[in-house]
Amino acid sequence: MYETILALAVGIGLAASCGFRVFVPLLIASVAGLLGWMPPSEGFEWLATWPAATALGIATALEIGAYYIPWLDNLLDSISSPTAVAAGVLVVAASAVEVDPLLKWSVAVIAGGGSAGVISLGTAGVRTLSTGFTAGLGNAVVATGEWVSAVLLSLLAIVAPLLAVVVSAVLVVVLGRFAWRLLSRLFRRQAAVEST
Repeated sequence: MYETILALAVGIGLAASCGFRVFVPLLIASVAGLLGWMPPSEGFEWLATWPAATALGIATALEIGAYYIPWLDNLLDSISSPTAVAAGVLVVAASAVEVDPLLKWSVAVIAGGGSAGVISLGTAGVRTLSTGFTAGLGNAVVATGEWVSAVLLSLLAIVAPLLAVVVSAVLVVVLGRFAWRLLSRLFRRQAAVEST
């Protein structure tokens, strides 16, 4: 039972990291699999291969670099949330070794996809505010914070999975509330504009 909880905790921590950067946690999971630290579950053996690690390394470098291009970062935010959800589901399923399939996929969809999606929406909101207040000049700071957070939370998920779940839960609550408030304000402004 403890192994099941640990495997799911690793996945949830990695999934939450997907909300910051989609490919960073997948790359770290791939490298951890290659090193034998985190063997992937059945059907996900491809993740712990050199071709997968190479492809994920290239994708990670491109993703991190793209967020430093002022107009491209906001465009990427529009596709990052659904992609982060998919990556969050995938990384939980890949890390859940010897876990009942119903439990694995339930946790993957709800906790993995949910945490990745909420964090991704929250960081998109932070970037939107940064763009508005700094005309995009502050977005490089936001981008750096995001990829560093993705790396640190991914490593924490491998080294101390239960702590990573706690940190992930705090991030989901904080960024989720932030995203909710931002969206509420945008909808109120839209309604006010439409009523005039």
